[in-house]
Amino acid sequence: MPTNRCAIYVRKSTEHGLELEFNSLQNQEESCKAYIASQAFNGWQYYKTYTDAALSGGTMDRPALKQMLDDMAHGLVNTVVVYKVDRLSRSILDFHKMMQYFDKYNANFVSITQSFDTSNAMGKLTLNMLLSFAQFEREVASERVKDKMRATKAKGMWVGGRPTLGYNIEHKKLVVNTDEAETVRKLFEKYTELQSVVELTEYARANNICNKRWITKDGVSYGGGVLHPNILHRILRDKIYIGKIENKATNEVFDGEHQAIIDKDWFNKVQVILQSNANTKHRDNRASNNLLSGKLFNSDGTRFVNQKTTKSDNCVIYYYATRGLYMQATPIDETVGKAVTDFLNSDMTMLPDNIKTRLKQIDIKSMQYAKRYDCMRTLIHRVVYDNNRLTIFITTDNPDLIKYASADYINHDNTYMDYSINDNMVIIKREIIVRNTRHKNVFTVSENNRLIVRAFATAFQYRDLYEQGKTVHASSATLYRYLKLAYADPRIVNQAMNGELRCSVDELFKIAASNLL
Repeated sequence: MPTNRCAIYVRKSTEHGLELEFNSLQNQEESCKAYIASQAFNGWQYYKTYTDAALSGGTMDRPALKQMLDDMAHGLVNTVVVYKVDRLSRSILDFHKMMQYFDKYNANFVSITQSFDTSNAMGKLTLNMLLSFAQFEREVASERVKDKMRATKAKGMWVGGRPTLGYNIEHKKLVVNTDEAETVRKLFEKYTELQSVVELTEYARANNICNKRWITKDGVSYGGGVLHPNILHRILRDKIYIGKIENKATNEVFDGEHQAIIDKDWFNKVQVILQSNANTKHRDNRASNNLLSGKLFNSDGTRFVNQKTTKSDNCVIYYYATRGLYMQATPIDETVGKAVTDFLNSDMTMLPDNIKTRLKQIDIKSMQYAKRYDCMRTLIHRVVYDNNRLTIFITTDNPDLIKYASADYINHDNTYMDYSINDNMVIIKREIIVRNTRHKNVFTVSENNRLIVRAFATAFQYRDLYEQGKTVHASSATLYRYLKLAYADPRIVNQAMNGELRCSVDELFKIAASNLL
């Protein structure tokens, strides 16, 4: 008969009573030992007692529990015996996860006072019944909370959460913050004028308008960050500013107790503009909102098309032409846009005087977003991507450029710039680094170099800690990945650090792994 190594787990939530000569922990342990002894005919054998004193069962962060699970993973424990189920955990979610962990390592769980033993079919049935009732209890509690929140909102009361720009929370009620309310009115007014959330974002950044900043009861500061387009969309659509409280779960709107900041007619006008802009999202000409839509090509002449991904309400647009190559549109557009701006600020010594004068009359810095976007599109003839390099073709004789020239303006910047000319096309080259990742995957060379330097700094730090036998706060996979970089051939390190080796950080890790000392 195989030996069944039994571990006893005992726990007490508080320190109260631990000073007694015979305390709760000892009582649990003796009872469990007696039960194990009674099962000796089944091959049960006591192995070890794991004790967590003065620790809550609502968390998994318990030293003895972690040690027991680790021993189980190494095959030292076959059965865990407890006095009651709640000694192992008071969290149903944690309990369920532990049962999955037990199943993974073929371990059983026994509660001696509740006839609970997962080594047999009846015990597993009991476990499933307990979990089902626990799930039912959680759902009932959730429904009670939702009903309470709806009833509270129906009375126009604030139900809690993060404060909104324009209001403070005092005595669990919304109170108008005078300065922030003026900021909200300014944002609504400017959006009515610009009718573009992108331009409104630029306006907010130019005028140092930030998101709501508040301090919790614990003195921790939150918020105060930059206003992104999605945040501004939320502000412009929030009915809280017209004195309403929304219950989004039921699509109901109630009159709030708080004071309105925005006039209802003004608010409705903004909603019409927002809806009008939203209605153009799926039109064919909407694709041109990316600077290079229809103008970006691969080296073989294949045109890049737009690919959109949406996750957690975060929309990311990519340029796609070749299988496996997705380049995020925003950094590509920014790189090309900066190149065009740099060209307009250059000396243009290679251009005829009449063309130079026309280009120097383009005040692209002062243009609003929509006009600047159209001007850029007019200047850019095409862009070719090939092996981490963008070749930008700028047209200089397009008659439509006259629309963007101002007779009373001259750009006096004459910065030197490296470019070439062919058939009235100005040709500019920009090197970039493209990484195969779902996060930002297009970098300028300088940006990529900073990432490489940071990777080496982390690698050398991990190497020092590893060689000194100190703890490295990273997963094993991450640690070994960086250690391979730290122990790479010095020639690879030097080439990467001085810029001779042009590659992304991910590619650097692969190169280092195949070129170890």
